[in-house]
Parts: sequence; C-alpha cells; structure tokens
Amino acid sequence: MKTKALTSSKTASLALLGVIFIVLAVLPQLTQAYVIVLFSDIMKFVVLTVAWVIFAGPTKYISLAAAAFYGVGLYTAAILNASLPFPLVVILAGVFCFIVALGVGALTLRLRGVYFTIFTFGLVQLLFYAVAEVERIATGKRGRFVSTEGTETVYYAMLILVAFTLLVAVLIRRSRHGLALSSIGQYEEAASHSGVNVVRTKVLVFAISSVFMGMAGAIVATRRAYIDPGIAFDMNVSFMPVLMAILGGTKHLIGPVIGAIIFAYLGEFLLTRLPDLYMLVFGAVMVIAILFLPRGVVGLAQQLWRKYRGGARAPARG
Repeated sequence: MKTKALTSSKTASLALLGVIFIVLAVLPQLTQAYVIVLFSDIMKFVVLTVAWVIFAGPTKYISLAAAAFYGVGLYTAAILNASLPFPLVVILAGVFCFIVALGVGALTLRLRGVYFTIFTFGLVQLLFYAVAEVERIATGKRGRFVSTEGTETVYYAMLILVAFTLLVAVLIRRSRHGLALSSIGQYEEAASHSGVNVVRTKVLVFAISSVFMGMAGAIVATRRAYIDPGIAFDMNVSFMPVLMAILGGTKHLIGPVIGAIIFAYLGEFLLTRLPDLYMLVFGAVMVIAILFLPRGVVGLAQQLWRKYRGGARAPARG
C-alpha cells in the first residue's frame, strides 16, 4: 500500500510539474511584457537558489560565491554575445564557471565552516577589483555595453535553464554523489573513513552548481544594455539564494523553489509599491524564518500535514 501511495504521489507531482511548465511555456503569448520580465527574474532566482542548494543543502557549507559565478556569466555574454550565437554564449558561460569553480574548490574546499564562507565572500571581492582594473587598463572605462536579446528569448532561455537545473539537481540527489554529500554533511570524518573521496566529491558538485549560476548570469546580461563590475559582482546575488533557501527549506528541492518565488515576488512588490520599507520587511521575514521556520516553509507545511493526517486517523472516542 505504501509503495502504491508513493508511486501515485510521484506521478501526481510529475503531472503537476508538467502542467506548470506548459503554462509557463505559453505565458508570453497571453500576457504583457512586464509580466514576462517579472517571471524571468523569478526564474533567475529559482536557478540561483536551486544551484546553491545542490551543493550547500546536503553538505551544510555556506557558500557566498554565487555572485562570482553569476558575474563571470554576465561578462562572458557581454564580451561574446555580439560575435557568437546566444545559446553557445550561455553554454560557454557555464563552461568557464565550471573551470573557475574547479580551481577555487580545489583550493578552498579543504576549509570548513566560517573559513570557507569568508573565502567565498573574498572571491567575489577579488573578482570585482580584478575585473574593474582590467576594464580600466583595456578599455579606459568602468563597464561595457551588451548586445541584447528580445524579452521572450530571455524568458524561454531562463525557462529551459530552470528545467535543466531541476533535472540535474534531482539526478545528483539520487546518485552516489548525492549520498556522499549527505554523509559529508552529517559527519565528514566518518564519510572519509567509509571510502568517500570527500574533497573530490565536494569540488565536483561545487563546480557543477556553479555552471547554472554562470548560465543564469549570461542570460540576464543579454537583457541589459550595459554592465560594470558593480552590477556583475553584486553581493546581493550571493546573499539572496542563501536567504531564499532558508525561507523555503533545503531538505526537498521544492523548498528553494518556493523560497525563491516568495522572495523574488515580495522584492518586486516592495521595490515598486513600498521602496522605503524594502530592507525592513526583508529583515523581518528572515528573522521570522530563522526563529520560527527552522525547516523552512516546506518543512512547516509537512509538519502541519502530518498533524492533520494524524488527527484524521485518530479513532473517535465514545
């Protein structure tokens, strides 16, 4: 019975996911440009948050390197999009980020805890100043103009990237690497003694997660007319996936998706309607999430559902 119920639940989830993607696929034909741009932004944060959770969720390593890989993607598109096909530029952004992340991971993933977090924060600052200096020397300017793509092109590219990111995230969680990451997160020394190549596993999955961040950056760049190091390596891009993952929960992949949707829409609403309260409300939401939602929104929903089911099954007392 349990097996049948589980199979039925998975089938229903896949069917719902399919319906959602079909609706998203036809959305640009049914609505105005503002909504398309808004959904593109939301999907960008879904990609960044799910990509962050691929590595940080099971290992519990708090990485602040998202802005570094996102910025590499932005600059890849800024430099190459005028001369190469857009899909190839996005793929190259992912490849460049994978290479950078392999090098960074090999150097830093022997560190743990706050030391790793501080290093990833420093990586963003290093790239910011390095790129700014290169721009000053090479062009004599702070930033550069970008060859742009249409609103619908950016939207569909981001939708495909969301699907690709979720697929890879599911495959990793179900693979031996996912099991190894979970064991690393629970007790790293025990994982090492049980035969897991801890450093290699962490570096590989860290690099894979960076691919999606870079590809998201490349897609977003083609919607902008201009970028500079301040835009490309904005630390908010590093902090937001962490906050979104905390809000949604990291145990299940639906958690970061929900967290990203809530935060991205809330941010858009506050910036357009209540800009003076933007940071205040964001701070309040995070304090509430940390204090009262240790497992995120999804964890709370599961807890309430179990209580409801338990109450429904309890025999009536006469």
